[in-house]
Amino acid sequence: MATLHRPAPARRTYVPHASGIPRTPRLPRVAVPRTRPVRRTPPGPGALARDLALPLGALGAALLVTALLLTGTAAHATAALAVFALLTAAVSLLARPVLAPVVALVSWMFYDGFVLNQRSDLAFRPQDRTGLLVLLLAGVTAAGCAAAVRALRRHTGR
Repeated sequence: MATLHRPAPARRTYVPHASGIPRTPRLPRVAVPRTRPVRRTPPGPGALARDLALPLGALGAALLVTALLLTGTAAHATAALAVFALLTAAVSLLARPVLAPVVALVSWMFYDGFVLNQRSDLAFRPQDRTGLLVLLLAGVTAAGCAAAVRALRRHTGR
């Protein structure tokens, strides 16, 4: 029994150039794009402060709670919240803008645990939620202002 296959395509015959030298196909010329070297700017003087802002903010909150408890002013929750809001804003000015909610959360944990509840218990009553909202607003506002100033300095080249 015989098997029939599809016929093979016809072979091209080689036709040499009139000069006897075979032709090589011409490839299109491609211009090499000119690139500029990448300018890497060294980190500015605030880069280390932005990286260490969260641990330093936690240390500052711990020291603030200790000072409030030692002086007896921890009973004044409103004044303590104002001082914590100032601390949160100061740390958020230095921190990266993405870390502003984390800075506010760490501040709130110290405020809620040691100033409001005084037994290191975290709660979520209306007074606790108000403190969290105030600290979040202080942190986000300060981080937004700092980011705007950095962008303006970068834009003007200062």
